[in-house]
Parts: sequence; structure tokens; C-alpha cells
Amino acid sequence: MPKETMTPRERWLAVLNRQTPDRAPMDYTATPEATEKLLKHLGCDWDEMIRGLHIDMRCGVGGNYVGPPPPEGLDIWGCEYRAVDYGCGVYSEIVSAPLANYRSIEEIDANYRWPTPDDWDYSHLPEAVKGKEHLPITGGCSQPMYQYTFLRGEEQSFVDLIENPDIAHYCLDKLYDLAYQDFLRIFEAIPGKVMITTVADDMGSQNGLLYSPSQIREFLLPGMKRLMDLVKQHGSRVFTHSDGSIRDILPDLIDIGAQIIDPVQWRCAGMEREGLKRDFGDKLIFHGGVDNQQTLPFGSVDDVRREVIDNYRILGEGGGYILGPCHNIQAVGPPENVVAMYETGYEYGWR
Repeated sequence: MPKETMTPRERWLAVLNRQTPDRAPMDYTATPEATEKLLKHLGCDWDEMIRGLHIDMRCGVGGNYVGPPPPEGLDIWGCEYRAVDYGCGVYSEIVSAPLANYRSIEEIDANYRWPTPDDWDYSHLPEAVKGKEHLPITGGCSQPMYQYTFLRGEEQSFVDLIENPDIAHYCLDKLYDLAYQDFLRIFEAIPGKVMITTVADDMGSQNGLLYSPSQIREFLLPGMKRLMDLVKQHGSRVFTHSDGSIRDILPDLIDIGAQIIDPVQWRCAGMEREGLKRDFGDKLIFHGGVDNQQTLPFGSVDDVRREVIDNYRILGEGGGYILGPCHNIQAVGPPENVVAMYETGYEYGWR
């Protein structure tokens, strides 16, 4: 193999700036169970795995919560969860939404305490990034609609967009305002250090959008644009995550400032890689793209190798692609497939 001449940060920056890196950068996201399974298979620790698989891992930073301690069994939003074992991993699923029974803004105001920006401390951030100058630093992550479904309950949050738009606007404004202050305080604590900031919300299902385009444009895009503008003002790049079939809203996301799109679930309707690259490849950087619904969990090593090569050929043609799974790697799949993804990515990623 050729000799590496770039750090992970330089490699990411080259792709984001549409320049040619020494090799294609590779990212890693997985459930804890999947990571544990992979480490056991490799017989190594985390640092050895990152080095051995040539993963260009990001370093994420954020504020530390210092606000009022939540009641036992609840999070800082007042949500209650329970652990659900799906056989190959445990996920926390919400069982009690604190705003579910309120029928007006006045009721919410009278009975609910919203977290405030001062509930987080950022004084540790300069020390947190020391020695990490060679890594892509990520800071700030917003998913207001996702949080709104926890606060109101998933079904009620959909109903609100039609029957209670005033409540939806009120709560989402609160969440966007909090995210704005979180981003701002991170940027001010470590000026010029943050390279990537996540402005996200899940808008897609397997076959189409979760919300109508008009609802997305009314309830989500104005707040997202405000955050994206702030990100760019501070020299960071906008990383937009949305699962599923989101092709119909991609032009809108580009118009408001999206720069990197994740996770490219290409098996979903309308998300074919060739079409995405043809229509949006000059406007978006693609992140992810290795299928986690069939190929990684249920395919063979050869299937994984072919897909990585295809992704480089399609999504990576002319640059603009960061290799990774199209969502968190799950423990249901064989670790050999994960290894094959990164070994093939390393082998074929040289320019």
C-alpha cells in the first residue's frame, strides 16, 4: 500500500473541500454490542481496532449537563424510558412523554420546565480538544423534531402538525433556540476548532417522507436554516443526518445550507446511488452508504467487498464521499463483514 501522508482531519478536510486526499476517509458508527463483538473477534482494544482498520474517527465534544438533577427514573426532559432487548442489542424506548396530555401552550407553560442554555457547562472544552488536533472535531448536534416526538409522544407529534400547529411551533421554537445556544457556546469555547456540526432530523421512512414536504418546510426548515447559518458563520461544516427515503426534500435541504448528507440508505425508495450522485453530487458530500439492512448483517464477505467497491465507483466518482455504514452497525451481523468493509475501503480508497 502507498504511505499515508495525511492525518484523519486533513483527509476529511480534503474531501469536504473537494480536493484529493491521499486515500478516502472512513468513519465508524455502531451499537455498543456490535463494537464489543468486533473487538472480541479482532482480539484487541478500541485504539488498536481504529488503527488496524484505518478508521478516520471523529472526536465529538459538547457541554456537560450541570442543571437541576432530574427525578429518579427520568431524563432531563422528564421522559421515562425502559430498556428493550431485541435479541442482538438493547435500546432505550420511551414509555412516558411529559407533554403528552397538555392541550394548550398555556398548560405547558404553567406545568413544564424547559431546560435552559445555562444548564450546560462548556469550560472543559479547550482541554478536551488538546492533543486531538489531528482528528476531525465535531461539536453540536440538533434533532428538534426527534426530541419533540419524545416530549409529546410519537403519534401525538404527528397529529400536532395538523390539529395543533401552535403547540408544535411553540415547542419546536424552544428546541431550536436551545440548540442555537448550544452550538454558539461550543463555538465560543473553542473558536475555530469545530470542523463538523450536525443539524439533523429523521424525515424519511423506507418508502417516502415521514412528513409532507409542506410540513417539513413549515415546521423544520426555518429552524434548521438558522442553525446552518450559524454553523457556517463559525467555520464549521453542516452535517445533515436523516434516515430513509429523503430524495424529495434534498433540494430544499441544499437550499438552506446542507453540505454533508448522512447516512445514504440507498435501498430506500428513490435513494439509488447513481441518481443521488448524478443530481446532487456537485452539491453534497455523501457520508455512509454501506448498506446495513441487508449487506452488512446478512450478506457475505464478498457481498460487502463488492458494495464498497461500487460505492467508491458511484458515490466516490470525482470525490465527495466518506465511507461508512448507512447507520449504526448492528450486532446481528458477522464481524467478518465489518472487517471486510474497512479492509476493502482501505485497499481501494487510494487515489
